[in-house]
Amino acid sequence: MNSDAIDIKIIELIKNNEKISNSEISIILGIPEDEVAQRIEKFSDTRSKILIVDDEIDTLLPLQKSLEVEDYLIVGASNGPEALIKAKTEIPDLIILDLMMPEMDGYEVCEKLKKDPLTKNIPVIILTAKDAVRDKVKGLDIGADDYVTKPFNLKELKARIKSALRRAKN
Repeated sequence: MNSDAIDIKIIELIKNNEKISNSEISIILGIPEDEVAQRIEKFSDTRSKILIVDDEIDTLLPLQKSLEVEDYLIVGASNGPEALIKAKTEIPDLIILDLMMPEMDGYEVCEKLKKDPLTKNIPVIILTAKDAVRDKVKGLDIGADDYVTKPFNLKELKARIKSALRRAKN
């Protein structure tokens, strides 16, 4: 059973019996009790979750660290197909998306996210080196909520993230 299937089973068991113990869940699913506790704790994490999609580790890691310091929960993806899967399984509060990636570019990822009923309302901030006006217009036209060019100012990006999260909650 994969990780997502285990989480779904735990949620089903809790919905069916709110008083079920971690040890009962552990026995039913055949996983250690401490793993059950960790998974349940993860469900109740109230931090805003951000999915960062970038194939360049030099961009991904520093951005991840600086956002974690701001108390965001960060999930990473290094290509388009992985981003689409994580967007559906992790249900982030916001997605930061690079445009230039192997396999599937950010435009296509954004289009697919905005057409999917499960992910269409997740704010997307495009973070890319493409700074031509036509690229910005295309990104916003396909549904991105904001467009930031690299190199970027970290304080400005954090302000744009807060703003997008605020808008999404209203």
